[in-house]
Amino acid sequence: MSYQLFTSESVAAGHPDKVADAISDAILDAVIAKDPTARTGLETIVGANRVGLFGEIKTTAKVDFEDITRKTIARLGYTNEDWNFSDKSPVGVYIHQQSPEIAMGVDNDGAGDQGMMFGYACNETPELMPLPITLAHKLTRKLDELRESGALKFLRPDGKSQVTVAYDKDGKPKSIEKVVMAVAHDEATADDEVRKTVKAKIIDVVLDEYGYTVDESQVVINGTGTWHIPGPDTDAGLTGRKIVVDTYGGYARVGGGAFSGKDPSKVDRSGAYAARYIAKNVVAAGLADRCEVALAYVIGRPEPQMKAFETFGTGKKSPKEIQKFIDGLLDTSVQGIVKGLDLLRPIYSETTAYGHFGKETLPWEQIAKK
Repeated sequence: MSYQLFTSESVAAGHPDKVADAISDAILDAVIAKDPTARTGLETIVGANRVGLFGEIKTTAKVDFEDITRKTIARLGYTNEDWNFSDKSPVGVYIHQQSPEIAMGVDNDGAGDQGMMFGYACNETPELMPLPITLAHKLTRKLDELRESGALKFLRPDGKSQVTVAYDKDGKPKSIEKVVMAVAHDEATADDEVRKTVKAKIIDVVLDEYGYTVDESQVVINGTGTWHIPGPDTDAGLTGRKIVVDTYGGYARVGGGAFSGKDPSKVDRSGAYAARYIAKNVVAAGLADRCEVALAYVIGRPEPQMKAFETFGTGKKSPKEIQKFIDGLLDTSVQGIVKGLDLLRPIYSETTAYGHFGKETLPWEQIAKK
């Protein structure tokens, strides 16, 4: 770690890009629940009073794309037509059959596409994730929890957070330098009341959990002053556009492909999960303080074309010993990952908001038994 300051951001579940991700993953879960061998590459776009579903699918499952879309939008809090986006907005379905040229390679247990994936772990937090992105996710999760529970009735769907962490010369986090949040709220609540409440009920509570504090001068809430209309009427959303939020907040390298809407034959998703699983277990086993794992695949081939790791000078064992540990953790062929991490299940809606990593219930977050 050579940065003295590092900043990461997160977005709430009602952010337009996350609405799009949630719809894509809700359809994936509905399909894979009925047909575990299904292939999906689903893309959603949401805009002012409009939803479009695009992409490819190969499945025997019969699901109602439009019904799933509307229920997902309602679950995320968009039920007010005055916001010019709601569960009543028109939905266009343009999903088509998977290309036979892609299917040919996947049918032979090969990767669904080429690409590189990276996984990362470090011992900055109990989740073995970087502190900036961990805190950013905790803030947006808390924001959503207080809205959904009705504890803060002035909140509306949509929101963002950003956290800047200061590091010492040894690369260890020492303080929080800045916290930024944007929250949509009703017209009846004064801006000053929103700022005061968000700091006390969200920012202070989350930072205290990790042993940090900030004063008023270090906090920015709704930088433009006022935000009333949430969601896609303000800013269109697209599946896969928040890949840095989904991974490590810019703290580690990011692969070329997004996650949501893709079944596990798509190594953009499953390969990234495998890389995180390996990196986390290296750190959890005390073999390094930081670990990044790199994988790369080519369409139609089952085995990775690259499999490498980096410990940034924090390794506690020799590279040969760490490599042996990694090789014994998980078969990184496409089917090896799918079977080893038990990915043919409807678990993907759990990943949509607050990042795909650091959630202890997900299979790629498990610590292997010694």
